[in-house]
Amino acid sequence: MFEFLKKIIKKDSPEKKPAAKKEVVKKPQKKSTPAPKEKVTKAPKAPEKKKTLKSERPIKSIPKVIDKKPIEIKKEEKAPPKEEKKSGFFSFADKIKKGLTKTREKLTAELTTLFTGKKIDESVFEELETILLTSDVGISASTFLLDSIRNSVKKNNIENADEIKGLLKEKLLQLLTPIENPLVLNGTYPFVIMVVGVNGAGKTTTIGKLTKIFLDENKSVLIAAGDTFRAAATEQLQVWGERNNVHVVSQASGDPSAVIFDAINSAKAKNIDIVIADTAGRLPTQKHLIDEITKIKRVINKCHSEAPHEILLVLDANTGQNAISQLKIFNEALGITGLALTKLDGTAKGGVIAAIAKEQPTPLRYIGVGESIDDLKVFNAQEYVDALF
Repeated sequence: MFEFLKKIIKKDSPEKKPAAKKEVVKKPQKKSTPAPKEKVTKAPKAPEKKKTLKSERPIKSIPKVIDKKPIEIKKEEKAPPKEEKKSGFFSFADKIKKGLTKTREKLTAELTTLFTGKKIDESVFEELETILLTSDVGISASTFLLDSIRNSVKKNNIENADEIKGLLKEKLLQLLTPIENPLVLNGTYPFVIMVVGVNGAGKTTTIGKLTKIFLDENKSVLIAAGDTFRAAATEQLQVWGERNNVHVVSQASGDPSAVIFDAINSAKAKNIDIVIADTAGRLPTQKHLIDEITKIKRVINKCHSEAPHEILLVLDANTGQNAISQLKIFNEALGITGLALTKLDGTAKGGVIAAIAKEQPTPLRYIGVGESIDDLKVFNAQEYVDALF
C-alpha cells in the first residue's frame, strides 16, 4: 500500500514541476515588451510633420509681405502730386467759388426759377431787378445792368428768357473789369501801406494774410502795430508776426504816429521792402476820429516822402450798402487808393462789389474768401463772375 501511494506521489510531483517551468516561460514574455518600443519608434514621425509645417509657413508669409509693402509705398508716392496740382490755379479758383457759395446759391437759384421756360416781358425784368437789389448790387448798378440787358435783347431779337442769364454775366463782367487793379510795388523802398477801416472790418487779419502774400513774392516785411487803443490788436499782430516769422514794432502805450514813425525808420535801416501800418478802427460818423487818422498820414509823409504809397481800406462784405458810405467818408479824408473786401464767405451780399464799381469805382486789390492764411486773394473780375454763376 505504501509503495502504491509513493508511486502516486511520484506521479503527482513531476506534474507540479513542469507547472513551475511554465511560470518561468511566462517571465521572459513579460520582459520582452515590443509594444512600447514600437510606440517610441512611431514618435519620430510627429516631428517630421512639424518640420514640414514650419517650412510651409515662412514660404507663404514671405511673398505676402513683399506683395503688400510695395503697393502701399506706391500709393503714398502718388498722393503728393495730387495735392500739388490742387495748390495751383484750380485751387485758387475753387477757393473763390467756395467762398462765394452763399451769394451764388441765392443769386443763381432765383435766376434759374426766373428764366426757365419763360418768354421775355416786362415782368421778367421787374423780377430780375428785385433779385439784384436783394443781393446788394445797389440801385445804380442794377439800373445799369437792366438797361444794358434790355438794349442787347432788342438789338439781337432775343425772345427766350434763358439767354438773359448769359447777358447778365457778360454785363456784370463789363462793370467789374475797371476796378480789377492788383497792387503794384514801385521802386521806392520801403513801400508803406497804411491800413484803415472801421472796427471789426478785419484789418488785423488782413494784414497777417497780406504779409503772407508778400513773403511768397520774396519780399521782406515789417509790421507796425499802430492800433494802440486796443490792446488785443497788438497781441493779434504779434501772433501773425510769429506765424510769418516777421518782426512787429509796437509800444505798450503811446501815440500811433510815433509807432509807425519808428517802424519806417527801422525798415530804412534794415533795407526792408514793405512796411504795413495798422491803425485803430474809426467810425466814419465821428469826425474827430477821422481827423486823428489824417494826422498819422501826415507823420508818415514827413518820415518818408511820397508815403504812404498805398492807403488800403478794409471793408466787411456783411455791411452791404454801408460799405459805400464808409468808402466815401474815408476817401474824402485820406484819399483811398485800394480796397480789401473781407468775409465774402460768410454773406449772401457779394453783389456789393458791383455797387462799389458803379458808385465809387476804386481799385479792388483783394477779396477775403475764408479764414485760413491763404484765403486772401487778388481780385480777378472774370473769376469772380464765374464763381457767382
